[in-house]
Amino acid sequence: MPSYRAPVDDTLFILNDVLGFQRYGNLPGFGDASPDIVEAVLAEGAKLAENTLFPVNQVGDHEGCIRHEDGSVTTPRGYKEAFNQYREGGWVGLAVPQEFGGQGLPYALHVAVGEYMASANMALVMYPGLTQGAIAAILTHGTDEQKQTYLPKMTEGAWTGTMNLTEPHCGTDLGLLRSKAVPNADGSYRISGQKIFISAGEHDMAENIIHLVLARIEGAPEGTKGISLFIVPKFNIDENGNPGTRNGVSCGSIEEKMGIHGNSTCVMNYDEATGYLIGGENKGLRAMFTMMNEARLGVALQGLSIGEIAYQNAAAYARERVQGRALTGPKEPDKKADPIIVHPDIRRILLTIRSFNEAGRAFILWSALKSDVAHRSSDESEKQLADDILGLMTPVLKGVLTDKGFEHACMAQQVFGGHGYIEEHGMSQYVRDARIAMIYEGANGIQALDLVGRKLGANGGRAVMAFFKEVGDFCEENRSNEKLSFFTKHLKKGLNDLQAASMWLMQNGMTNPDNAGAASTDYMHLFGLVALGYMWARIADASQAKLAEGADNEAFYETKLVTGKFFMERVMPETAAHLARIQSGADTMMALAAEAF
Repeated sequence: MPSYRAPVDDTLFILNDVLGFQRYGNLPGFGDASPDIVEAVLAEGAKLAENTLFPVNQVGDHEGCIRHEDGSVTTPRGYKEAFNQYREGGWVGLAVPQEFGGQGLPYALHVAVGEYMASANMALVMYPGLTQGAIAAILTHGTDEQKQTYLPKMTEGAWTGTMNLTEPHCGTDLGLLRSKAVPNADGSYRISGQKIFISAGEHDMAENIIHLVLARIEGAPEGTKGISLFIVPKFNIDENGNPGTRNGVSCGSIEEKMGIHGNSTCVMNYDEATGYLIGGENKGLRAMFTMMNEARLGVALQGLSIGEIAYQNAAAYARERVQGRALTGPKEPDKKADPIIVHPDIRRILLTIRSFNEAGRAFILWSALKSDVAHRSSDESEKQLADDILGLMTPVLKGVLTDKGFEHACMAQQVFGGHGYIEEHGMSQYVRDARIAMIYEGANGIQALDLVGRKLGANGGRAVMAFFKEVGDFCEENRSNEKLSFFTKHLKKGLNDLQAASMWLMQNGMTNPDNAGAASTDYMHLFGLVALGYMWARIADASQAKLAEGADNEAFYETKLVTGKFFMERVMPETAAHLARIQSGADTMMALAAEAF
């Protein structure tokens, strides 16, 4: 049976010592997030994840969701009770403004706790996770009446939310969208069409479901310029603000999936359902992208989360599984064999995953703090810089953390040998669950294209130059720090590779767009490695500072330094390989005729 323990100590170290969480105390919400409150929130979140969400994770995988003839859906045994505890604990509204019933705490704290929840039960926390995205869209683009109508109940968790983009013929290319909206005399619209792959589209855990649906108003322009976004509740809201008559929306079927069986991924049918325009006519994509960017950060977190729980179980198994002898001689001569943790290749696997996870945790929390600054700061230049960096990093976070999350789940499964391939130890579920994160909320190839095609050159390259400067300044400021030189040397080499790749793209991507497309995935991963290397340099700096001041638990900080050194020695050099592939161009890749494949 698998197990899970939330990495609370590591999160606290990253927030407090690496990222300087308390330095943001001038921002709204941070004043209420004192060190004691942060620690208490993380501890309570860990308890909920470990004791309530995790125990029903395998149940959800084995049972899945059931659709009944009337279109209703029953979630797996224990899900409703677990969701109620999540809801009653106020976790949905942790970072939602207080005026709508939330606690108004920093988004970074919501992300920190979110890792624990997703590790414990990825499928279950997708229900409130999609709700978070819908809340963000309504909060940013909704009218005052819409905010008052929907946000308090959604923040409470009494109502959940969804995102409806994909149609049977239309995935990433939303310009092909066919769902239509016909105006009514009262200002509402009649929404008709079919959506597929709708996570949490129908279930039995909330009294109402608020669907955010992309559709085209009759007579609107073709392509993406004619798309609008609508709020379509499962139950129409009566004059008292409560669920009333059933709306014309129903679950046609539940998708049969490789993983995340506990989440009801639905085909949703809209038959002249009553909907309400949000964000302006023909401006639906702008409003939807608020939700999608929130969701992409959530999916990036899923990649990290699955990698973490897979690592924990692989490490525990490696310490316990007795098989063979150490290459340098028996480590436990009184036994017939040594535990497999003695073997270098097992340690290669475990340290590869661990070194990525610890830097990945810092990377996503660093990015979440950028989101807090972008949304809460009163300094316009500070807001703009944070928003620039967050926009640049969103495809990197989503693409790199989910690609590696799946890869690391597979590596962790390998530690178990044949036992990893059967269901008893739970590793199969982690591999299956992790795979979807590379696909939904924009497949990772699309993330890479977004990075090189949009984000890299946005505003004259303002964001990427700001990131280069931040990393470069860190290396320069620590040039004389001999204790940090090992880390800054490798970081500087990676930064040089990233800058060379960026220059190559600027020189060759415009003249032949295929060059940019061929380079995009390697560029995304090269960028991710430099960001992770930067996190490791900062982690090492903080660890050395703690050791110098004689902090308790020296082993914690010494382990950090060894793990970071492994990353720099074994993982960071991959930047050179990515650069070489980028600079090879697209000619060979595009040389074969389609018929040759």
